[in-house]
Amino acid sequence: MNHQEKPPKDNLTELMEFVLLGFADMPHLQQFLFGLFLIIYIIIVMSNGTIFLITKMDPALQSPMYFFLSNFSFLEICYVSATLPKMLMNLGTQRRRISLVACATQMCFALIFGDTECLLLAVMAYDRYVAICNPLHYPLVMNHRVCIQLVTGSWIIGIPVFIELTYQIFSLPFCGSKQINHFFCDILPILRLACGDTFVNQMLVYILVVLFGMVPFLLILGSYTKIISIILKLPSATSRVKAFSTCSSHLMVVVLFFGLAIVTYLRPNTRHSEGTDKVISLFYTTLIPMLNPIIYSLRNKDVIMALRKLLCK
Repeated sequence: MNHQEKPPKDNLTELMEFVLLGFADMPHLQQFLFGLFLIIYIIIVMSNGTIFLITKMDPALQSPMYFFLSNFSFLEICYVSATLPKMLMNLGTQRRRISLVACATQMCFALIFGDTECLLLAVMAYDRYVAICNPLHYPLVMNHRVCIQLVTGSWIIGIPVFIELTYQIFSLPFCGSKQINHFFCDILPILRLACGDTFVNQMLVYILVVLFGMVPFLLILGSYTKIISIILKLPSATSRVKAFSTCSSHLMVVVLFFGLAIVTYLRPNTRHSEGTDKVISLFYTTLIPMLNPIIYSLRNKDVIMALRKLLCK
């Protein structure tokens, strides 16, 4: 009877690890990139943290719109914290290895936070829709209980789905290269490393992108189509400008985030697109969370006033 020889313990450990290549193709820029992304991470945490604090502390910012904005700011901190700290560690130490469990955990959290952002942006669009298209019933429709339910649903609805998806993907055999050509454990680069037929897994990814990405995006577009039609009917130019100003910042964030995410996950999954995917991912995982506080604060007089009061204390 032939017994299959067990691989050495070191090889078993090696099989349980991946290598995040990140920006390994730019060896002379490692320290510069470390400093750049460290500054970006600090800006994201401090700016979103500031918006979160002032929307909780200032009595003038206790409306549903700012309740959603505070949750959105907290979410942005969580989202970047799922990817940037590990990238900074890799740039600083040049140790790019990540265990299978850590990689699965990072991917799962990134997917959950990304899904939550899609749903929360849809909730924020619904809030603006009710405020502009049905202003008399706004306090009744968007009461505190409804706001909490909408935010809670946005946070938890995708958790079981993406835990199951992560489990399925990391249950696949990985018998080829363990090098992930990305700066974090994203779903498509992981699938490229799996052995055998991953068609079913890729189709599941596309279905989830449509459900949790395209559907909220289309609902947002529908809401804003109705909003714009109502705004254009307002009698005075001042009213139209004020209505547009409350929605334009949210619309800018929606176009940036959904546009880049949909391009990344609905394109054909080929190795030729790895470099492009990495660049696009940088935009929606780091640059957009950094720009969001600027977009929301500079275009919102109430936030600017609250920030001035906080700084004057």
